[in-house]
Amino acid sequence: MGKKEKKVSEEIGKQLETMNVKIKEIPENPEKKISPVIGYFPSGFDPLKNSEESNSQSRVSSVKVYKNAKRNPKNPRLEVVVGVGGSAVNFVGTSYSGEARTPQICNYALGVLDKNTGVLKMVPIAANKIFRLEPKVHGVEQPENESRDAEKEADTYEERSEKFMNATRMYSTKKNIRRDEKRVTLRRTEDVGAQEGMEQKLEGIKVNMEALVEAVPSTANARNIPPHNLDANEVEMAYPLDKIILKGEWDYLQDIFDKLHGGSELAQDVYPSFVLNRAQSLQKIKNESSRRRMAGILSYITHLIRFKDRHSMDGVSSAKFHRLPSILSQKFSTMFASTTDKRLPQDKQDLLISYVLVLSLFADDFRSDPSDIARDLRMNPLTLRTHYESLGCKFVRENMSLVATLPLPLTFQTIKIKRKRQK
Repeated sequence: MGKKEKKVSEEIGKQLETMNVKIKEIPENPEKKISPVIGYFPSGFDPLKNSEESNSQSRVSSVKVYKNAKRNPKNPRLEVVVGVGGSAVNFVGTSYSGEARTPQICNYALGVLDKNTGVLKMVPIAANKIFRLEPKVHGVEQPENESRDAEKEADTYEERSEKFMNATRMYSTKKNIRRDEKRVTLRRTEDVGAQEGMEQKLEGIKVNMEALVEAVPSTANARNIPPHNLDANEVEMAYPLDKIILKGEWDYLQDIFDKLHGGSELAQDVYPSFVLNRAQSLQKIKNESSRRRMAGILSYITHLIRFKDRHSMDGVSSAKFHRLPSILSQKFSTMFASTTDKRLPQDKQDLLISYVLVLSLFADDFRSDPSDIARDLRMNPLTLRTHYESLGCKFVRENMSLVATLPLPLTFQTIKIKRKRQK
């Protein structure tokens, strides 16, 4: 429990009374008792007003909270049902559907001030959710939800990206608007600039067309590797982390750090096995900034794997309720997704896998055992080994298992192409 002193001003008539109060923070303990539940009625139904009317038949008769017993008690799925006497209408709110599925980066708490003792008690609310209590008639299905899901699935990724851009222009800050405009400009000019730079370098160079053997980079791998630096003197700079995870994205990668810092455990069905196996080692990192950085890398790996699962036949169920921040959803859709097909193109899927493997090297201090990450990517370890090698990795035997390392200088595989001598 933590206590803090703070001044609170209370309006009494036209005068303001200043009080010195102590803030007492009560931690959440879902294993013993559930935290308070907060909900609201968007339909305009007022339970207090109706309860005061003695002759009214629309009084609140019951409030029930249901919890999924099979879920992790520290990350429960809750459902609140408010019954109305003399009516077949119930008001239902959940912590896992509808408005509750939108990205959420803030924490909610309920404060109760005791004037006599001068103590303000702060209690976290259940599931960290404000429940939207929608009216539902008992025994009648809700077809609107099905139509909404169908409309969402019909939207292409290009249309979704356009909607995000329009929403940013209308409601966001000038800083975010400039950020999106720069991002679009960079995407349009990146390929053109690279091509012009290559043409300038090739000016004045004579190509020996009579060469019998020519070593060229593997084009399939060259297109499907993250940003890299061939002249890096340190292994961390071979794949610059700031070019993979942008500065503004770190604020949306705090979920693992916040959970572990608050004493909670990571849910087995939410995070990949690679992340779960390395979550405990985060506690051994004494420096908080390094611990927060490593937790952000693991969170980014989770988002990449769940994005891949969302666009595959065998992994869609594991990504069904995953919350992907909008800034990453827009970025991943542009980098990896197709505008015409729900599945990822093979070259884009290889690029996504390369991003995951590079970040896994960071998480394992560049000595990574590929067994659990192969299981999360639903790939054969032998097949995944070729992806490691295309990134410049070498495998060494350590404790009766093969471990991927990244030697310097960074080099990529080459393919030797034989040309026939022209007669």
